[in-house]
Amino acid sequence: MARENSPFSNYAYAILTANALRTPNKVALTYCGDQSFTYDQLNRKVNRVAHALLSAGVTPGMRVASLMNETLHVAEVYLAQMKIGSTVAALNPYWPADTLQQVVEHSECTAFVYDATVEELVDSIRPKLPNVKLWLRVGGAGTDSVDLDSLAESASDGEPPLGGFGNDLVALYYTSGTTGLPKAVMHTHFSSLSIAQIWLDVDRDQDSVMGTGAIIWGIGFPALVGPAFYAGMKLVLEQDWGPSNFLKVVPREKVTHVSLIPSFFSALLGSDEHEGVDLSSLKAIMLGGEPLLPALRERIMERIPGAAIYSYYGQTEAPYTCFGRQDDGSQDISASGRARMSCAVQITDPNGARVVGEVGEINLNGPHVMVGYDKQPDKTAEVLRDGWYVGGDLGRMDEDGFLYVIGRREDAILKGGQWTQPVEVEGAAIKVDGVAEAGAVGVPAHPEGQDAVEQKILLAVVPRAGTTLDAEAVKAALAESLPVHLTPDTVVVADELPHTQDASGGPGKLLRRGIRDQYADQVG
Repeated sequence: MARENSPFSNYAYAILTANALRTPNKVALTYCGDQSFTYDQLNRKVNRVAHALLSAGVTPGMRVASLMNETLHVAEVYLAQMKIGSTVAALNPYWPADTLQQVVEHSECTAFVYDATVEELVDSIRPKLPNVKLWLRVGGAGTDSVDLDSLAESASDGEPPLGGFGNDLVALYYTSGTTGLPKAVMHTHFSSLSIAQIWLDVDRDQDSVMGTGAIIWGIGFPALVGPAFYAGMKLVLEQDWGPSNFLKVVPREKVTHVSLIPSFFSALLGSDEHEGVDLSSLKAIMLGGEPLLPALRERIMERIPGAAIYSYYGQTEAPYTCFGRQDDGSQDISASGRARMSCAVQITDPNGARVVGEVGEINLNGPHVMVGYDKQPDKTAEVLRDGWYVGGDLGRMDEDGFLYVIGRREDAILKGGQWTQPVEVEGAAIKVDGVAEAGAVGVPAHPEGQDAVEQKILLAVVPRAGTTLDAEAVKAALAESLPVHLTPDTVVVADELPHTQDASGGPGKLLRRGIRDQYADQVG
């Protein structure tokens, strides 16, 4: 057998079966506080699902649309598919029906596995997907669908024949693009294994406990579940990972490691619900996906002083490329970190030349980078340049290799003839007493002008629990602390800011375009 077809180049075998062989009796996963599986038990459970898929007609290389809400189902079915070598088309259960239908058609899926929580949604698109010949349901029998649970109950728990290795496609993970159909990002067994190695760069031990919630479908799976298993951690899997349940689960399960976006902690610490809750078990907090404002970092450090805070940078196409420690003085707090082991980052000017100390395009490289966008060679060629992924973010790198993410050009605000990023305004805003969260956008200063690009700054702020904010007072405070080109022209006080819907129970990424859509007419 060729070396690349070793069982350990099969993603699911390498992250799960290997631990079942190494530490069979160690707890691998707890689910919602009432189910627990050792690595051996979980591996056998996944094996039964894999054999059930094979008996139902799923074959290596088959593209299987996978739409599930229950996190335990996601973990079991994804891993089973990955063992037998079918390609997981990792669908987002929060997409509208027409988007789901188009994505399944474009990805040429011929099988569809779903759980009971999305049955109504599946029923609405099923008649419009004639190329899907095999429908499989998790969570009991369904009309005209294979009962996967029933098949798994009587299936063997021995290792199934492995059907995918190394450079074979393991999954399609879809972008959260703001326009057009989500692009299908192609990852292989090898690239997924590289993503799974992230905890090699973060302090951990054999007793580490990773906590996470509902957002494990899609790229959340290799970014959260895969690394926890690869590192031999206990994975605390919840259905709800919003602030309220987080405050219950962390002390109950003694969670040590979490990976979240900064908006989560804006919500958590903006309420008084966290007061008195024991969060001392937390030892490593990973923050990324959006800017980490220094004032928020200080709030986290004050509330959870025993936790190391790490920043990370990456995209669906190249997850977790950079890491940095945010709480120990090892780097400038505005830096995202340096390239992790085996990865590389560079900044290039408009001519593609590498630059240091100058703002340019961020380039990412390493074994974790996608192989391309499915069936979109032109878009693939736009972002994969000589092995580097160039996704449109701007940044700067210093002489020591630390990356400073500036942001995306389309988010930049032009006021007073100077470009700035919203995070500069937002960082000052959350330092104002009573402000829990802030979002800044640029709106046309002269909307009637065809060629006008000069903008005004619109700032939306959310008050901390139990406080009230006066928009003009916030505006006045910022006018004293910021230069003119950063000073908001209009401040609005909102009950909440628009965020992506990620099913976690907590806020997803901040949607600045939503602020513009909702409040632009208030800018004078």
